[in-house]
Amino acid sequence: MTAVTWWGHAFVTVELPGAIVATDPLMARRLFHLRRVGALPAARATRADLVLISHLHHDHLHLPTLRRFDDTAPIVVPRGAVRAVRSLERMNVIEVVPGDRLTVAGVDVEVLPARHDGRRDRRPAAAVAPALGFRFANAGVTCWYPGDTGPMDFTSVAAVDLALVPIGGWGPSLGDEHLDPGQAATAVRDVGARWVVPVHHGTYWPVVLRSTGPTHDHWFASPGDRFRTAIAAQAPATRIVGTSMGVRTELTRGTMTM
Repeated sequence: MTAVTWWGHAFVTVELPGAIVATDPLMARRLFHLRRVGALPAARATRADLVLISHLHHDHLHLPTLRRFDDTAPIVVPRGAVRAVRSLERMNVIEVVPGDRLTVAGVDVEVLPARHDGRRDRRPAAAVAPALGFRFANAGVTCWYPGDTGPMDFTSVAAVDLALVPIGGWGPSLGDEHLDPGQAATAVRDVGARWVVPVHHGTYWPVVLRSTGPTHDHWFASPGDRFRTAIAAQAPATRIVGTSMGVRTELTRGTMTM
């Protein structure tokens, strides 16, 4: 059917029949005040036929990582991204807004809204580009990636084979524009998914915060376990896969192999 690899944070590659899709690729040891815990993604992480960018924050639209992909790979970005990030002018970008439907690299892409301030910075004059989610499909295989978002009504999203759902952040708080583990499980239940990869957790931690203690445990170490508990209660038919960074998981209708 397909295969999926979680490379940490929100960076996932989904191998659909005939096309590889990457979401919000990030390959950085250090990003401003954040330090990556664990190894960087392998070189094969940059093999993709299509790249989807959910919003303009530096941990989701990371220019040094995008430059490592093949120049011909199209990069779908929120409309306004090129105005806000001029370096994108030299890349093969396609600007979209919620409601758009397009076929890129053989992949059918439906662009969805997200509840998140996706500007590159928060200055009043910053170029506006909406935060996005995506539902994409090829050869009958479907995938949903909501990007960074707060709780929304996700029941209008058609059921999918695979969900890539954010379950946390890098602490010390999430605010109301991210999903916590329980809210993420509710979103998966409302959409309906055969498999789910929990993302956006357990990868980057602020260098100014202690790496032990209750704050680190709640925001960094425990989201995965709390998500498993919430999925078991809210969407018991959904299987959690791809929880080990850099491990390719093959998915079929009847079996799941690592």
